[in-house]
Amino acid sequence: MVFEKIAAMLAEKLECDAAEIKMDTEFGTLGIDSLDVMELLMNLEEELGTEIEMGENKVNTVGDLVKLIEEKQA
Repeated sequence: MVFEKIAAMLAEKLECDAAEIKMDTEFGTLGIDSLDVMELLMNLEEELGTEIEMGENKVNTVGDLVKLIEEKQA
């Protein structure tokens, strides 16, 4: 569920098909920088109703972000 939300949000932002986005897709390859990732996180916090702190975590791929969010929801 988290992956689908992220893929949909990225697809909308990038105007591409969500099916093109995979767990191992790197944000850099999508042309997404750290500011875009933070914006995505804020939107996800709002949509999921949970606070997500990146802290020291490196979020380089879509899968990294999914894992981070799922850990916060557990």
